[in-house]
Amino acid sequence: MYIKRLAAAAAIVLAAVGGVQAKDWSKVRIGSEGAYPPFNSLTADGQLVGFDIDIANALCEEMKVECEFVTQDWDGMIPALQAGKFDAVIASMSITEERKLKVDFTNKYYNTPPAIAVPKDSKLTGTTDADLKGVMLGAQSSTTHSNYAEEKLPSADLKLYPTPDEYKLDVANGRIDAVIDDVVVLSDWLKSDDGACCKLLGTLTPDPVINGQGAGIAIRKEDGDLKEMFNKAIAAILANGKYKEINDKYFEFDVYGG
Repeated sequence: MYIKRLAAAAAIVLAAVGGVQAKDWSKVRIGSEGAYPPFNSLTADGQLVGFDIDIANALCEEMKVECEFVTQDWDGMIPALQAGKFDAVIASMSITEERKLKVDFTNKYYNTPPAIAVPKDSKLTGTTDADLKGVMLGAQSSTTHSNYAEEKLPSADLKLYPTPDEYKLDVANGRIDAVIDDVVVLSDWLKSDDGACCKLLGTLTPDPVINGQGAGIAIRKEDGDLKEMFNKAIAAILANGKYKEINDKYFEFDVYGG
């Protein structure tokens, strides 16, 4: 009788442990920045909108899970993911080897090159390191674009900003000479009233080591089941036309890239 009771107790303990280990993905919390239009931004009433957000909603619908969005400053995005503030990052985060040391990534969901924008009256004519010697170049900190500038454009004087809004304001007011960011982000800004100051100088050739393999969804390393769910959903919306529908809402070209 004692042995039977001991076995039953052990089974209960194992079941409880199994219950703790198994995660319920009926609701997925998604972190995004809200300061990177047209990919993600905040409306006047604090709602997250943009390409990243529409893709996230489409993926959650495909996975048949509830999405809950959490706004997070870019610099704290990976620490917040690791700390459990949310379960996934859908915020135009490039898949790089450096980041993969801390988190895992899904397959890419888009891939676009970096570019440089300058004031319309700028005398700059090229985007090489030699062209940008002594130029005050603005970039958002802790991004692949700031890393690219440090590595590939060392002759420029790099100034880092917490968000793109700050560098846009400085280049518009003549406090810096140029800015580097994703070509889509810069192009979208240049079409707006705030971007009327400036023009696109040119795109840059991505470095796979620095720029990664495109933007992916960051996941905690232990959440392999969630990563697989997202990968299947990405493949599904690419196949069923939902991705193209969202793409065409924001862009006149295929943002998925090569």
